[in-house]
Amino acid sequence: MNDRISSIENRLYYIDSHLHEFSATITGVSEVKNGFAVTLDKTAFFPEGGGQSADTGFIGDVRVTDVREKDGSIIHYVNQPLTVGAEYLCKLDWEQRYRRMQCHSGEHIVSGISNALNGVENVGFHMGSGDMTIDFDKELTWDELMEIERRANEAVRADIPVTASFPDSETLETLEYRSKLELTHDVRIVEIPGIDRCACCAPHVSHTGEIGMIKILDFMRHRGGIRVTLTAGMDALDAVRVMQENVTDISRLLSAKRHECARAVERVLNENVKAKERISAVSMELAKMKAGSVEPTNGNICVFDSVLDEVALRELVNMLVPKCGGIAAAFSGSDGAYNYIIGSKNVDLRANGKEINAGISGKGGGSREMIQGRSTGTRYQIESFINSDFLRKE
Repeated sequence: MNDRISSIENRLYYIDSHLHEFSATITGVSEVKNGFAVTLDKTAFFPEGGGQSADTGFIGDVRVTDVREKDGSIIHYVNQPLTVGAEYLCKLDWEQRYRRMQCHSGEHIVSGISNALNGVENVGFHMGSGDMTIDFDKELTWDELMEIERRANEAVRADIPVTASFPDSETLETLEYRSKLELTHDVRIVEIPGIDRCACCAPHVSHTGEIGMIKILDFMRHRGGIRVTLTAGMDALDAVRVMQENVTDISRLLSAKRHECARAVERVLNENVKAKERISAVSMELAKMKAGSVEPTNGNICVFDSVLDEVALRELVNMLVPKCGGIAAAFSGSDGAYNYIIGSKNVDLRANGKEINAGISGKGGGSREMIQGRSTGTRYQIESFINSDFLRKE
Protein backbone atom coordinates (compact mmCIF):
# COMPACT_ATOMS: atom_id res chain seq x y z
CA MET A 1 0.00 0.00 0.00
CA ASN A 2 3.03 2.27 -0.50
CA ASP A 3 1.94 3.19 -4.02
CA ARG A 4 0.91 6.86 -4.09
CA ILE A 5 -1.26 8.75 -6.52
CA SER A 6 0.36 12.10 -5.94
CA SER A 7 0.57 13.69 -9.37
CA ILE A 8 -2.24 15.76 -10.81
CA GLU A 9 -2.14 13.66 -13.97
CA ASN A 10 -3.04 10.50 -12.09
CA ARG A 11 -5.94 12.16 -10.28
CA LEU A 12 -8.20 12.06 -13.29
CA TYR A 13 -10.99 14.03 -11.59
CA TYR A 14 -8.68 17.06 -11.69
CA ILE A 15 -8.08 16.71 -15.43
CA ASP A 16 -11.67 15.96 -16.50
CA SER A 17 -14.42 16.22 -13.92
CA HIS A 18 -16.87 14.67 -16.38
CA LEU A 19 -14.83 11.47 -16.84
CA HIS A 20 -16.85 8.65 -15.30
CA GLU A 21 -15.44 5.55 -17.02
CA PHE A 22 -11.73 4.73 -17.19
CA SER A 23 -9.30 1.82 -17.13
CA ALA A 24 -6.79 1.48 -14.31
CA THR A 25 -4.31 -1.03 -12.95
CA ILE A 26 -4.43 -2.33 -9.37
CA THR A 27 -1.23 -1.33 -7.54
CA GLY A 28 -2.11 -2.55 -4.04
CA VAL A 29 -4.69 -4.54 -2.09
CA SER A 30 -4.93 -5.05 1.66
CA GLU A 31 -7.64 -6.54 3.84
CA VAL A 32 -9.43 -4.16 6.19
CA LYS A 33 -12.48 -4.35 8.40
CA ASN A 34 -15.59 -5.18 6.34
CA GLY A 35 -13.68 -5.47 3.04
CA PHE A 36 -10.52 -4.50 1.19
CA ALA A 37 -8.51 -1.32 0.56
CA VAL A 38 -7.34 -0.87 -3.02
CA THR A 39 -4.98 1.57 -4.75
CA LEU A 40 -4.90 2.25 -8.51
CA ASP A 41 -2.24 3.67 -10.80
CA LYS A 42 -4.76 6.44 -11.65
CA THR A 43 -8.30 7.23 -10.59
CA ALA A 44 -11.35 9.36 -11.35
CA PHE A 45 -12.92 8.44 -7.99
CA PHE A 46 -13.00 11.58 -5.83
CA PRO A 47 -12.15 11.00 -2.16
CA GLU A 48 -14.20 12.74 0.50
CA GLY A 49 -13.16 16.38 0.90
CA GLY A 50 -14.15 20.02 0.69
CA GLY A 51 -17.60 19.30 2.08
CA GLN A 52 -18.34 16.80 -0.69
CA SER A 53 -18.80 13.08 -0.07
CA ALA A 54 -16.68 10.44 -1.76
CA ASP A 55 -17.61 8.87 -5.07
CA THR A 56 -18.90 5.33 -5.27
CA GLY A 57 -19.09 2.95 -8.22
CA PHE A 58 -17.33 -0.15 -9.53
CA ILE A 59 -13.86 -1.46 -10.23
CA GLY A 60 -14.68 -4.21 -12.70
CA ASP A 61 -17.68 -5.93 -11.12
CA VAL A 62 -16.61 -5.10 -7.57
CA ARG A 63 -18.50 -2.42 -5.70
CA VAL A 64 -16.60 0.67 -4.46
CA THR A 65 -18.32 1.77 -1.25
CA ASP A 66 -16.03 4.62 -0.16
CA VAL A 67 -12.90 6.52 -1.25
CA ARG A 68 -10.48 8.30 1.10
CA GLU A 69 -7.14 10.02 0.84
CA LYS A 70 -4.51 8.78 3.27
CA ASP A 71 -0.89 9.92 3.35
CA GLY A 72 -1.11 11.09 -0.26
CA SER A 73 -2.67 7.86 -1.55
CA ILE A 74 -6.23 7.48 -2.80
CA ILE A 75 -7.74 4.45 -1.07
CA HIS A 76 -10.73 2.71 -2.67
CA TYR A 77 -12.75 0.55 -0.27
CA VAL A 78 -14.35 -2.49 -1.90
CA ASN A 79 -16.30 -5.52 -0.73
CA GLN A 80 -14.29 -8.16 -2.65
CA PRO A 81 -10.57 -8.75 -3.31
CA LEU A 82 -9.01 -7.65 -6.60
CA THR A 83 -5.84 -8.81 -8.37
CA VAL A 84 -2.70 -6.69 -8.07
CA GLY A 85 -1.29 -5.89 -11.51
CA ALA A 86 -4.58 -6.53 -13.31
CA GLU A 87 -6.29 -3.81 -15.32
CA TYR A 88 -9.98 -3.15 -14.73
CA LEU A 89 -12.68 -0.98 -16.27
CA CYS A 90 -13.80 1.43 -13.56
CA LYS A 91 -17.17 3.20 -13.46
CA LEU A 92 -18.41 5.98 -11.20
CA ASP A 93 -22.01 6.26 -10.05
CA TRP A 94 -22.28 9.12 -12.49
CA GLU A 95 -25.73 10.46 -11.67
CA GLN A 96 -24.69 10.84 -8.05
CA ARG A 97 -21.37 12.49 -8.93
CA TYR A 98 -22.91 14.88 -11.47
CA ARG A 99 -25.58 16.03 -9.03
CA ARG A 100 -22.88 16.72 -6.46
CA MET A 101 -20.90 18.72 -9.02
CA GLN A 102 -24.00 20.77 -9.83
CA CYS A 103 -24.64 21.41 -6.14
CA HIS A 104 -21.03 22.23 -5.26
CA SER A 105 -20.64 24.66 -8.15
CA GLY A 106 -23.98 26.20 -7.14
CA GLU A 107 -22.67 26.65 -3.61
CA HIS A 108 -19.60 28.48 -4.94
CA ILE A 109 -21.84 30.87 -6.87
CA VAL A 110 -24.03 31.60 -3.84
CA SER A 111 -21.03 32.03 -1.53
CA GLY A 112 -19.22 34.29 -3.98
CA ILE A 113 -22.23 36.52 -4.59
CA SER A 114 -23.05 36.66 -0.86
CA ASN A 115 -19.49 37.75 -0.11
CA ALA A 116 -19.45 40.42 -2.82
CA LEU A 117 -22.95 41.70 -2.15
CA ASN A 118 -23.20 41.49 1.65
CA GLY A 119 -19.64 40.97 2.90
CA VAL A 120 -20.43 37.62 4.56
CA GLU A 121 -17.93 34.77 4.77
CA ASN A 122 -18.69 31.08 4.23
CA VAL A 123 -17.46 29.46 7.47
CA GLY A 124 -19.03 26.03 7.01
CA PHE A 125 -20.36 23.85 4.21
CA HIS A 126 -22.06 20.46 4.19
CA MET A 127 -23.53 18.60 1.25
CA GLY A 128 -26.27 16.14 2.12
CA SER A 129 -28.60 13.98 0.09
CA GLY A 130 -30.87 16.32 -1.86
CA ASP A 131 -29.73 19.59 -0.28
CA MET A 132 -26.76 21.33 1.30
CA THR A 133 -26.07 23.94 3.97
CA ILE A 134 -23.82 26.99 4.07
CA ASP A 135 -22.91 28.70 7.33
CA PHE A 136 -22.40 32.45 6.99
CA ASP A 137 -20.67 34.50 9.69
CA LYS A 138 -23.27 37.29 9.61
CA GLU A 139 -27.04 37.42 9.54
CA LEU A 140 -28.96 38.03 6.31
CA THR A 141 -32.67 38.63 5.80
CA TRP A 142 -34.89 36.49 3.61
CA ASP A 143 -35.16 39.37 1.13
CA GLU A 144 -31.38 39.56 0.94
CA LEU A 145 -31.19 35.82 0.35
CA MET A 146 -33.77 36.05 -2.42
CA GLU A 147 -31.68 38.73 -4.13
CA ILE A 148 -28.65 36.43 -3.85
CA GLU A 149 -30.71 33.60 -5.34
CA ARG A 150 -31.81 35.82 -8.24
CA ARG A 151 -28.26 36.84 -9.05
CA ALA A 152 -27.03 33.25 -8.67
CA ASN A 153 -29.51 32.05 -11.29
CA GLU A 154 -28.50 34.91 -13.57
CA ALA A 155 -24.94 33.56 -13.30
CA VAL A 156 -26.26 30.11 -14.24
CA ARG A 157 -28.08 31.56 -17.24
CA ALA A 158 -24.89 33.33 -18.36
CA ASP A 159 -23.18 29.92 -18.78
CA ILE A 160 -19.87 31.19 -17.42
CA PRO A 161 -16.82 28.89 -17.69
CA VAL A 162 -15.71 27.20 -14.47
CA THR A 163 -11.95 26.71 -14.38
CA ALA A 164 -9.55 25.00 -11.99
CA SER A 165 -5.80 25.52 -11.70
CA PHE A 166 -2.81 25.00 -9.41
CA PRO A 167 -1.03 28.39 -9.31
CA ASP A 168 2.60 28.46 -8.28
CA SER A 169 3.43 30.01 -4.92
CA GLU A 170 4.37 33.38 -6.41
CA THR A 171 1.12 33.65 -8.36
CA LEU A 172 -0.88 32.43 -5.38
CA GLU A 173 0.44 35.26 -3.22
CA THR A 174 -1.04 37.81 -5.63
CA LEU A 175 -4.48 36.20 -5.84
CA GLU A 176 -7.50 37.08 -3.76
CA TYR A 177 -9.56 33.98 -3.12
CA ARG A 178 -11.91 32.48 -0.56
CA SER A 179 -10.55 29.81 1.76
CA LYS A 180 -11.47 28.60 5.24
CA LEU A 181 -7.91 27.23 5.74
CA GLU A 182 -4.42 28.67 5.60
CA LEU A 183 -2.99 26.95 2.50
CA THR A 184 0.61 27.16 1.29
CA HIS A 185 1.15 24.52 -1.39
CA ASP A 186 -0.73 22.39 -3.92
CA VAL A 187 -3.59 24.89 -3.72
CA ARG A 188 -6.28 24.27 -6.32
CA ILE A 189 -8.18 27.41 -7.27
CA VAL A 190 -11.66 27.06 -8.74
CA GLU A 191 -12.74 30.23 -10.49
CA ILE A 192 -16.02 31.47 -11.94
CA PRO A 193 -15.00 34.80 -13.50
CA GLY A 194 -16.85 37.76 -12.05
CA ILE A 195 -18.56 35.54 -9.47
CA ASP A 196 -16.14 33.62 -7.28
CA ARG A 197 -12.59 32.47 -6.78
CA CYS A 198 -12.10 29.80 -4.12
CA ALA A 199 -9.61 27.16 -2.97
CA CYS A 200 -11.35 23.81 -3.52
CA CYS A 201 -10.30 20.21 -4.13
CA ALA A 202 -13.66 18.92 -5.44
CA PRO A 203 -14.84 18.31 -9.02
CA HIS A 204 -17.05 20.99 -10.56
CA VAL A 205 -19.10 21.53 -13.70
CA SER A 206 -17.34 23.06 -16.72
CA HIS A 207 -19.87 25.86 -17.26
CA THR A 208 -22.42 27.38 -14.90
CA GLY A 209 -25.21 26.57 -17.37
CA GLU A 210 -24.81 22.90 -16.44
CA ILE A 211 -26.22 23.69 -13.00
CA GLY A 212 -29.64 24.54 -14.42
CA MET A 213 -31.14 26.00 -11.23
CA ILE A 214 -30.17 27.19 -7.76
CA LYS A 215 -32.87 27.32 -5.07
CA ILE A 216 -32.53 28.64 -1.51
CA LEU A 217 -34.97 26.66 0.65
CA ASP A 218 -34.63 27.97 4.20
CA PHE A 219 -32.36 29.62 6.76
CA MET A 220 -31.94 29.83 10.52
CA ARG A 221 -29.80 31.75 12.99
CA HIS A 222 -26.60 29.88 13.76
CA ARG A 223 -23.63 30.85 15.96
CA GLY A 224 -23.94 34.57 15.41
CA GLY A 225 -24.67 34.18 11.70
CA ILE A 226 -27.05 32.05 9.67
CA ARG A 227 -27.22 28.55 8.27
CA VAL A 228 -28.72 28.53 4.77
CA THR A 229 -30.29 25.41 3.29
CA LEU A 230 -30.21 25.33 -0.50
CA THR A 231 -30.08 22.99 -3.45
CA ALA A 232 -29.06 23.08 -7.10
CA GLY A 233 -29.21 21.19 -10.38
CA MET A 234 -31.36 18.08 -10.63
CA ASP A 235 -31.66 18.08 -6.82
CA ALA A 236 -33.29 21.51 -7.09
CA LEU A 237 -35.71 20.20 -9.72
CA ASP A 238 -36.65 17.32 -7.41
CA ALA A 239 -37.14 19.73 -4.50
CA VAL A 240 -39.34 22.08 -6.53
CA ARG A 241 -41.37 19.12 -7.78
CA VAL A 242 -42.01 17.95 -4.22
CA MET A 243 -43.05 21.47 -3.19
CA GLN A 244 -45.33 21.70 -6.23
CA GLU A 245 -46.97 18.36 -5.40
CA ASN A 246 -47.56 19.50 -1.82
CA VAL A 247 -49.12 22.78 -2.95
CA THR A 248 -51.31 20.87 -5.41
CA ASP A 249 -52.52 18.56 -2.63
CA ILE A 250 -53.22 21.50 -0.32
CA SER A 251 -55.05 23.24 -3.15
CA ARG A 252 -57.26 20.21 -3.67
CA LEU A 253 -57.93 19.66 0.04
CA LEU A 254 -58.89 23.31 0.61
CA SER A 255 -60.65 23.80 -2.74
CA ALA A 256 -58.40 26.78 -3.40
CA LYS A 257 -56.32 27.86 -6.37
CA ARG A 258 -52.66 27.00 -5.96
CA HIS A 259 -51.55 30.64 -5.78
CA GLU A 260 -54.17 31.25 -3.07
CA CYS A 261 -53.19 28.31 -0.81
CA ALA A 262 -51.51 30.46 1.86
CA ARG A 263 -54.67 32.54 2.35
CA ALA A 264 -56.79 29.39 2.39
CA VAL A 265 -54.59 27.82 5.07
CA GLU A 266 -54.73 31.04 7.09
CA ARG A 267 -58.53 30.97 6.86
CA VAL A 268 -58.69 27.36 8.07
CA LEU A 269 -56.31 28.11 10.96
CA ASN A 270 -58.44 31.07 12.03
CA GLU A 271 -61.56 28.88 11.87
CA ASN A 272 -59.80 26.25 13.99
CA VAL A 273 -58.90 28.86 16.61
CA LYS A 274 -62.54 29.95 16.84
CA ALA A 275 -63.71 26.32 16.97
CA LYS A 276 -61.26 25.56 19.80
CA GLU A 277 -62.53 28.60 21.69
CA ARG A 278 -66.12 27.38 21.31
CA ILE A 279 -65.14 23.84 22.35
CA SER A 280 -63.33 25.22 25.39
CA ALA A 281 -66.35 27.25 26.41
CA VAL A 282 -68.64 24.25 26.00
CA SER A 283 -66.19 22.06 27.97
CA MET A 284 -66.22 24.52 30.85
CA GLU A 285 -70.01 24.54 30.93
CA LEU A 286 -70.06 20.72 30.89
CA ALA A 287 -67.50 20.67 33.73
CA LYS A 288 -69.75 22.92 35.81
CA MET A 289 -72.76 20.69 35.11
CA LYS A 290 -70.79 17.55 35.93
CA ALA A 291 -69.46 19.04 39.16
CA GLY A 292 -72.96 20.13 40.13
CA SER A 293 -74.27 16.60 39.78
CA VAL A 294 -71.75 15.14 42.24
CA GLU A 295 -72.86 14.88 45.86
CA PRO A 296 -70.52 16.03 48.65
CA THR A 297 -68.72 13.29 50.59
CA ASN A 298 -66.26 12.91 53.42
CA GLY A 299 -64.45 10.34 51.30
CA ASN A 300 -62.97 10.38 47.79
CA ILE A 301 -64.55 11.35 44.47
CA CYS A 302 -63.76 9.61 41.17
CA VAL A 303 -65.27 10.70 37.83
CA PHE A 304 -64.65 9.58 34.24
CA ASP A 305 -65.09 11.69 31.11
CA SER A 306 -64.47 11.38 27.38
CA VAL A 307 -65.44 14.92 26.28
CA LEU A 308 -63.74 17.58 28.41
CA ASP A 309 -60.48 19.16 27.30
CA GLU A 310 -57.54 19.35 29.73
CA VAL A 311 -58.34 22.86 30.97
CA ALA A 312 -61.95 21.93 31.70
CA LEU A 313 -60.89 18.65 33.32
CA ARG A 314 -58.61 20.58 35.67
CA GLU A 315 -61.42 23.01 36.47
CA LEU A 316 -63.72 20.06 37.18
CA VAL A 317 -61.23 18.77 39.75
CA ASN A 318 -60.94 22.25 41.28
CA MET A 319 -64.73 22.34 41.68
CA LEU A 320 -64.85 18.82 43.15
CA VAL A 321 -62.06 19.28 45.73
CA PRO A 322 -64.27 21.31 48.15
CA LYS A 323 -66.93 18.58 47.90
CA CYS A 324 -64.74 15.81 49.33
CA GLY A 325 -62.82 15.06 52.47
CA GLY A 326 -60.18 13.05 50.64
CA ILE A 327 -59.12 13.30 46.98
CA ALA A 328 -61.01 14.34 43.85
CA ALA A 329 -59.89 12.38 40.78
CA ALA A 330 -60.92 12.91 37.16
CA PHE A 331 -59.97 10.50 34.36
CA SER A 332 -60.28 11.19 30.63
CA GLY A 333 -59.86 8.55 27.91
CA SER A 334 -60.48 4.83 27.80
CA ASP A 335 -59.20 1.64 29.43
CA GLY A 336 -55.42 1.40 29.11
CA ALA A 337 -55.02 5.04 28.08
CA TYR A 338 -56.35 7.52 30.61
CA ASN A 339 -55.12 11.01 31.42
CA TYR A 340 -55.76 11.90 35.04
CA ILE A 341 -55.84 14.95 37.30
CA ILE A 342 -56.16 14.48 41.08
CA GLY A 343 -56.62 17.28 43.60
CA SER A 344 -57.01 17.59 47.38
CA LYS A 345 -56.92 20.13 50.20
CA ASN A 346 -56.63 17.46 52.89
CA VAL A 347 -54.11 14.95 51.49
CA ASP A 348 -50.47 15.58 50.60
CA LEU A 349 -50.60 14.26 47.03
CA ARG A 350 -46.87 14.69 46.39
CA ALA A 351 -46.06 12.54 49.42
CA ASN A 352 -48.65 9.91 48.45
CA GLY A 353 -48.11 10.10 44.69
CA LYS A 354 -46.08 6.91 44.41
CA GLU A 355 -48.76 4.84 46.14
CA ILE A 356 -51.56 6.45 44.13
CA ASN A 357 -49.78 5.75 40.82
CA ALA A 358 -49.18 2.15 41.87
CA GLY A 359 -52.88 1.74 42.64
CA ILE A 360 -54.08 3.11 39.28
CA SER A 361 -51.19 1.78 37.12
CA GLY A 362 -50.16 5.34 36.46
CA LYS A 363 -47.19 7.64 36.00
CA GLY A 364 -47.19 11.28 36.95
CA GLY A 365 -46.58 13.84 39.64
CA GLY A 366 -47.09 17.42 40.70
CA SER A 367 -47.58 19.49 43.82
CA ARG A 368 -48.91 18.86 47.31
CA GLU A 369 -52.44 19.84 46.22
CA MET A 370 -52.56 18.49 42.64
CA ILE A 371 -50.93 15.75 40.58
CA GLN A 372 -51.53 14.64 36.99
CA GLY A 373 -50.31 12.00 34.57
CA ARG A 374 -51.34 8.94 32.61
CA SER A 375 -52.85 5.61 33.63
CA THR A 376 -52.82 2.28 31.82
CA GLY A 377 -55.38 0.81 34.20
CA THR A 378 -59.01 -0.12 33.58
CA ARG A 379 -61.97 1.84 34.88
CA TYR A 380 -62.84 -1.01 37.26
CA GLN A 381 -59.29 -1.09 38.69
CA ILE A 382 -59.16 2.69 39.08
CA GLU A 383 -62.60 3.00 40.70
CA SER A 384 -61.86 0.10 43.03
CA PHE A 385 -58.69 1.79 44.24
CA ILE A 386 -60.07 5.33 44.57
CA ASN A 387 -63.24 4.06 46.35
CA SER A 388 -61.27 1.84 48.73
CA ASP A 389 -60.25 2.87 52.21
CA PHE A 390 -57.04 4.32 50.82
CA LEU A 391 -56.72 7.96 51.93
CA ARG A 392 -60.37 8.05 52.97
CA LYS A 393 -61.02 10.86 55.44
CA GLU A 394 -64.03 10.08 57.68
